[in-house]
Amino acid sequence: MTKKRNIFLDDTDRNNFLDRLGKILLETNTACFAWALLPNHFHLLLRTGTYPLATVMRRLLTGHAMNFNRRHARVGKLFQNRYKSILCQEDSYLLELVRYIHLNPLRAALIAEPTSLDTFAFCGHAVLMGKIKNDWQDHTYVLRLFADQMFIARKKYKQFVLDGVSAGKRPELTGGGLLRSNGGWAAIKSLRRQNFHLKSDERILGDSDFVENVLNTAEEQLERKYELRSKGYDLQNLSLRVSEILSIKPGEILKPGKQPERVKARSLLCFWAVRELGYTMAELALKLDLSQPAISTCVRRGEKIVEIEGYSIT
Repeated sequence: MTKKRNIFLDDTDRNNFLDRLGKILLETNTACFAWALLPNHFHLLLRTGTYPLATVMRRLLTGHAMNFNRRHARVGKLFQNRYKSILCQEDSYLLELVRYIHLNPLRAALIAEPTSLDTFAFCGHAVLMGKIKNDWQDHTYVLRLFADQMFIARKKYKQFVLDGVSAGKRPELTGGGLLRSNGGWAAIKSLRRQNFHLKSDERILGDSDFVENVLNTAEEQLERKYELRSKGYDLQNLSLRVSEILSIKPGEILKPGKQPERVKARSLLCFWAVRELGYTMAELALKLDLSQPAISTCVRRGEKIVEIEGYSIT
């Protein structure tokens, strides 16, 4: 997340932000592998969990802005621009991104020496080095990519970070990675003349196949949603389909209770509404008069039911 004005004026702002971030990540089952706070922006490397990234970021940014304005007696928007999110191909880029993000305080001259990162309180590097503890950063996952024993893993990780100091800014790690890592448009055009056809997108960081698969999947999901909507599928018709499959009256699906048949029906309804018809969990929670955590649980359960029993919405 970036912008021109400072979004942290003191350590209280930073600590309040981190407290809020940790609470949200734990509540939404969102994994965090790297993070860094700078005066006018922050970086997060996340793996989405039970809630979409948009929900996580909305809660984080809105909460921070309200607290910041209250503390500093100001009004108006704190964040003028929408946050920038980039989808990452994990196997190829995760460690590079961890290193890039954790070197930001050094590049921004918030610390003088690379070794000072080990104890810098507002960056995830210190957590990976075991100098600072929190319960919301997944340091184990990252360190086990270096070695099974934590002592050895930390030693290898630290050297990996130090090896990246001389690299400076890494524009190829901020979106459109394939394009930039191949030397820009001139190089891409040269490859195309040799019949190498590559795919790139500023929103996706990965190789050509990964980018193309992501874009194709997104297009297929969008086409599927509009196809179902054009056939008249809405929550009412979805309820009828669920009742038909499970031999339960439509009116029983959303009645309170933990009877197995109702739980199963609610789960299927929520899963298909979110994944097939494109409802957001927040929107569905309002329409069904359920909490967002309840919707999230239903969606996860419904996904397993479909996977095991092979039910189809059509």
